[in-house]
Amino acid sequence: MANQPISEPAQKFGERVRARRHELGLSQEQLADKAGLHWTFVGQVERGRRNISLHNLLKLATGLEIDPAELVRGLRRPTG
Repeated sequence: MANQPISEPAQKFGERVRARRHELGLSQEQLADKAGLHWTFVGQVERGRRNISLHNLLKLATGLEIDPAELVRGLRRPTG
């Protein structure tokens, strides 16, 4: 269970980050550098293992050259 996503929205968010990173042809390390984050953090986000702050959402969006709204559009809070 320790390697499972913390929630379905976190997992979907991470999948969006990974997909966009791949579109740009970036490694996790390259994205982390562009976003001003640590590469292990990026990996945890992509696996849905992090509940990120607004500031880190904005950093990731900047690194991914995307509107932050695209990363969160349609996500709903976890139930339960």
